Amino acid sequence: SIVHGLVPPHPGAMTAIGIYNANMGHVLLYSLIIAFPTAIIAGPLFAKWIHKRVIPVGEPELIRVETKSSGLPGTGVSFFIILLPVLLMVLTVVAPYLPIPGSIEKFLLFIGSPVIALLISCFAAYYFLGYRQGMDKSLIKKLTEECLLPLASIILIIGAGGGFKQILIDSGVGTAIASMSEEISLSPIVLAFLVAGLIRIATGSATVALTTAAGIVSPVVANMTGVNLELLVIATGAGSLMFSHVNDAGFWLVKEYMGLTVKETFKTWTVMETLLSFVAFGLVLILDIFI
Repeated sequence: SIVHGLVPPHPGAMTAIGIYNANMGHVLLYSLIIAFPTAIIAGPLFAKWIHKRVIPVGEPELIRVETKSSGLPGTGVSFFIILLPVLLMVLTVVAPYLPIPGSIEKFLLFIGSPVIALLISCFAAYYFLGYRQGMDKSLIKKLTEECLLPLASIILIIGAGGGFKQILIDSGVGTAIASMSEEISLSPIVLAFLVAGLIRIATGSATVALTTAAGIVSPVVANMTGVNLELLVIATGAGSLMFSHVNDAGFWLVKEYMGLTVKETFKTWTVMETLLSFVAFGLVLILDIFI
């Protein structure tokens, strides 16, 4: 969930990086620094506390899932494939500081660009998760075609978010927010967090909230100096995660998949999402002091 909101190459984060004209490598670095402690607090620590309040001591677990691990890829290679695009994109951050020839630096910057990093990771997945697991090219082709279908909804969501953003801007909402923020001396980072949070609560979509809020706040910071655009991206992403409720498809996905009631989903998933949002935002404010 936190990668969904904060970490490139997720589409929402990448769109916000483009809108704010932020440095992708720095966003990736800062978001990883923020993501790990946030995930620990909102994940295992919160789970340990909330578990007793959802399932009282002595009451049996609601669901016990048993799976067969035979034929599945190893844990190491699975995590390697997931982290490979992130590791490749880190190269764009460290390459300029390495004592290497210019041609090698350009090569590292090339393979670390988001599109190429994802393409390399895709082919690595074909090999390690496909051919090495005994899949033939026909099955891999079939799986690829099935994976391409959901991309249409992602593209539509981003497009709808961009269109909604432009409607709000053309209607004068962006100018009104800019004037309001100047009058009350609101920090752009706080403003981005609040705007994204309000849109998230209203629409239920983190991606729409992230892209729309970035479009609204970007004119506000256009003529400002001293604003850390990379932390602004992360603050906007943090706001887009808060208070997932009944208008969010993810809410119902978690409810049905985990066999929870609506009340239990509010007590677990909704609180977890809000914890992710505010903890990440708090860490952004702390980083902003030192960066």
